[in-house]
Amino acid sequence: QVQLVESGGGLVQAGGSLRLSCAASGISFGISTMAWYRQAPGKQRELVAEFTRAGRTNYADSVKGRFTIFRDNAKKMVYLQMDSLKPEDTAVYFCNADMGVRPYWGQGTQVTVSS
Repeated sequence: QVQLVESGGGLVQAGGSLRLSCAASGISFGISTMAWYRQAPGKQRELVAEFTRAGRTNYADSVKGRFTIFRDNAKKMVYLQMDSLKPEDTAVYFCNADMGVRPYWGQGTQVTVSS
């Protein structure tokens, strides 16, 4: 059974930092593309950052230079370091795993950035 469990969300002031963590189990982590998505109220879920199975990272334009995705294959963990947070980063953040067959999702963790 695939499980993705996010942690690390919370309330932070604009300009602050948070690190999100995602613990994966039940998947072949080393061959999975791992990603973070977010969904703000009234908006569609959007890709924030991904770390592909080929070792590439991709970021949404809105977070480039502020967010960093990294992974630890041995621990089956993926992280999202978020710096210089802005109120518009407020959303529920979801961990995503894709082995090329179907995507898997975590339950989400709330990030709220106050101005």
